Amino acid sequence: MERIINLARRPSAVFALCAAVVAAMPAANFKTLFTLPNADGRYPAGALVQATNGDLYGTAEVGGSGQGGGANCQAACGTVFKITPGGKLTPLYSFCTQPNCTDGAYPVAGLAQATNGDLYGTTEMGGANDDGTVFKITLGGKLTPVYSFCTQPNCTDGAGPSGALIQAADGSLYGTTEYGGANVNGYCGSPGGCGTIFKITSSGTLTTVYSFCAQSGCADGAVPMAALVQGTDGDFYGTTSGGGAYGEGTVFKMTAHGALTTLHSFCAGGIPCTDGADPTAGLIQATDGNFYGTTYAGGPGVCVINGSTCGTVFRISATGALTTLYNFCSENGCVDGSYPYAGLVQATDGNLYGATYSGGKDAVGTTGGTLFKITTAGALTTLHSFCTQRGCPSAGPVAGLVQDTNGALYGTTANSGYATVFRLSVGLGTFVETLPTSGKVGTTVRILGTNLVGATSVKFNGTPAKYTVASASEIIATVPNGATTGKVEAVISSGTLSSNVPFRVLP
Repeated sequence: MERIINLARRPSAVFALCAAVVAAMPAANFKTLFTLPNADGRYPAGALVQATNGDLYGTAEVGGSGQGGGANCQAACGTVFKITPGGKLTPLYSFCTQPNCTDGAYPVAGLAQATNGDLYGTTEMGGANDDGTVFKITLGGKLTPVYSFCTQPNCTDGAGPSGALIQAADGSLYGTTEYGGANVNGYCGSPGGCGTIFKITSSGTLTTVYSFCAQSGCADGAVPMAALVQGTDGDFYGTTSGGGAYGEGTVFKMTAHGALTTLHSFCAGGIPCTDGADPTAGLIQATDGNFYGTTYAGGPGVCVINGSTCGTVFRISATGALTTLYNFCSENGCVDGSYPYAGLVQATDGNLYGATYSGGKDAVGTTGGTLFKITTAGALTTLHSFCTQRGCPSAGPVAGLVQDTNGALYGTTANSGYATVFRLSVGLGTFVETLPTSGKVGTTVRILGTNLVGATSVKFNGTPAKYTVASASEIIATVPNGATTGKVEAVISSGTLSSNVPFRVLP
């Protein structure tokens, strides 16, 4: 079934440029690590992920050597790559290398590492029906298609996934599709249906958990473009880029059984949507228990070129109380940035970090963008402005940032001519990260870190655990009897490393 991508919702279609923040910049060291040639991939739109081997893995929506000849992709249909924290990049896979692109095409989303060690991702097109796939790929680059969407009549199983997958506490992977589902509605175009939430096992058994536009006028939301997040209460939280009571997107929560509640419909106050509009990124749950996200449009700030609203940062509680924390283009000339297509990440200092696709200091042409940090109270500081050099050697960050266990933040720019991978160091120290972030006593947990060889102790909220040092970047531990919810600590030669988030011990 042929599907037309709505380019109006993609940042490559935005030609707005505003120009960097007037507040004094803090000490932040920005470095471009690698500029991707077309053979390695172009337009990386998904966030990087740090794997257990210490490397960062990512996808590029186009580029590569694939020549599969699918209906919607004749060549250069996207890649998977890995890059070391120091900047050595290795291309791992080019999509559409199988006949008719049965291996997938256009991987818009980033990857997720499951507890079995493999990486899982989605492609927006390709597959057996040219409506997208779920795939798995080993850390060495062996790719296996897991599921092809639109396998069911009328694409009731979904079509066009553009958000990343997450692995939930039950071990299954959960994700969203932009289109398809049980509720055919002209609101969403072709194919019929306004998107789904699905779960899928590692072996490829897919269950549609929810189909959007189940309510009149799509009041429950439509066209979910981003990943879900599982809250500490066990429910799933996410956004839709359209639908809702006012047609400008929603925030929702859903139980594991598929009972969905709309927490907020954007543009509740009417035009110009001062509470935000069109959330294209997902949510994060911060350590304070609230959820934080961005809207690509809305807010009172007006961009200097096309006169549209420029986006917001918001906080929302699990019960739906929404607070707008920041309106972009609040500074003269949009020096604070505009169009935050990407979501946020909470770093180990408790602050939130993100990116805007446009705006920033001395930006030229039609792209630019910024990197920023914002407190949970809403105080924003611009850390870096793109496109400050002649020719714009890097511009247009679309994907969110990720914090490596070495403390630095990593990300990509998606300008079609200058796709790059970069590092932003803001003075944060090393830490450890657990995979998964919750589990019962006896669960095997992978602990990611830096320079872990020689570790002398691992504790779960103070309770000693049995462990094995697998490599310099990975410890394998078992949740011990008596463990309670709290930080995981690993003692190494240089000191004690704590986990970035508490590990939840499940009953």
